[in-house]
Amino acid sequence: MQINIPALTVPQRQAWLQHAIAPRPICFASTIDKEGNVNLSPFSFFNLFSTNPPIVIFSPSRSGRDNHLKDTLLNVLEVPEVVINICDIDMVQQVSLSSCEYPKYVDEFIKAGFTKEAATHVKPPMVKEAKINLECKVVEVKSLGDKGGAGQLIIAEVIYMHVDDSILNDEGTMIDHQKIQHIARLGGDIYAVMNHQNLFTVPKPIKELGIGVDALPDSIRNSKILSGNDLGMLANVQVLPTVNVAFDDDKLKNIIQYFSINPIEMEKELHLYAKSLLQQKKVDDAWQILLAGENV
Repeated sequence: MQINIPALTVPQRQAWLQHAIAPRPICFASTIDKEGNVNLSPFSFFNLFSTNPPIVIFSPSRSGRDNHLKDTLLNVLEVPEVVINICDIDMVQQVSLSSCEYPKYVDEFIKAGFTKEAATHVKPPMVKEAKINLECKVVEVKSLGDKGGAGQLIIAEVIYMHVDDSILNDEGTMIDHQKIQHIARLGGDIYAVMNHQNLFTVPKPIKELGIGVDALPDSIRNSKILSGNDLGMLANVQVLPTVNVAFDDDKLKNIIQYFSINPIEMEKELHLYAKSLLQQKKVDDAWQILLAGENV
């Protein structure tokens, strides 16, 4: 299916793009105007863009219905400060409630049932129930257009951070993702929660270069069993492995003995076994299985 995005209506564009670009973290922004009126609103057009300086950007877009400007944007134009309260599963329903377009002088803290807590360096209050609060100074507001749906980028520098002790790791040195359970927005009414059931690790090559998929032996690179993810794991080694004569595996021995008269079936079984090892993150063992097939 091919979609001509500019030809769509604003709601159609939003639906297609938000369903495709997901999940997105949620910026739960508390702001204040020069009279002291507070606003609290969530935005899923949000992310971290720099660590030096520490810059986050979120976008309270113009309304796609009537093109009005969001109170959050109007507030930061008056008082260029914001607290970004990070959302977790314990507050998702209240966060959603706060997104209602209440009149300007209605306090979303009260409507959504959140507690104000004074920040230490900026005027807007923090959400006490949030386990992470980022106090920010707004350094720039960049408009992407003057039509309904146009983004209005708020570029903010994080100057102070509050983290609840309950979400720190056992050493108390860093946030534990399994404890906070971040939430994220997808398309429509769909949200995601980051918990132990869907968190996984992917070794990231930083100091050393992986050999790359193009350096894999042809029989491995062109395997009909191994997936792209499998090849990516195998190719993330720094040097092409060699046969380890001390490697001992009973299943490997059985496969070679049983399928020795049929090389095609033996390769298939070896690749299936290697795939199962990769699913267990046993990359070194998988390499030995595959190398055994190369040397039979």
